[in-house]
Amino acid sequence: MSDLQSTLPTIGILGAGKVGTVLSRLLLAAGYPVHIAGSGSPAKISLIIDVLAPGAVAMTAADVARTSDIVILALPLGKYRSIPADLLEGKLVVDAMNYWWEVDGIRDDLNDPRVSTSELIQSFLPTSRVVKAYNHMGYHDLDEGPTPAGTPGRKAIGIAGDDDLALSDVAALVDASGFDPVLVGSLRDSIALQPGSELFGANFTASGVQDALTRFPTTERGLEVAAAREQEIAA
Repeated sequence: MSDLQSTLPTIGILGAGKVGTVLSRLLLAAGYPVHIAGSGSPAKISLIIDVLAPGAVAMTAADVARTSDIVILALPLGKYRSIPADLLEGKLVVDAMNYWWEVDGIRDDLNDPRVSTSELIQSFLPTSRVVKAYNHMGYHDLDEGPTPAGTPGRKAIGIAGDDDLALSDVAALVDASGFDPVLVGSLRDSIALQPGSELFGANFTASGVQDALTRFPTTERGLEVAAAREQEIAA
């Protein structure tokens, strides 16, 4: 381990799919030690990781949760109850998951406009500090888009959470991985990063992300969310 790696937090990634392996490469390039788990055994995942994210260490999900300082959730959202919640007590957890009905099935609980999916994750991990990040940019753009801080036209990643220190730590992680962090707001506000929003799938600069956030309340999805939440309050 290099001197740089020994001073940086260990990043754990639950999910060895396209997003998980791209994030592994970005964070390894930034000097972070990375532990990763997939749906198969560590021995099987190692064969994939050696090709797609050389330098990352394949482990079981439990060992990733146990040995990492920051854990990124990059698995299908419908499998969130498989996350080892007891091993994430007190830890910073980055929610990079999205609801895909093609993968997760028709799930009204994962597509409720009254509640962001990160709020569901925070409820499932009540003692963890959950921050939404890395979910709204396509994996190709994540892979091809990182640039040093200060680069003109640098792309941006929206982050949202309820804990100021956790937000600061994730902002540093996003910046180190090659993107400008843009504060979206609370976990409740993170619904503006989910599928159906202008930001989802977007590859914007920081100003572009801010502009899209400003427009969100007037968009079809933003109006749907506002109406559903107003009905909930009225009830």
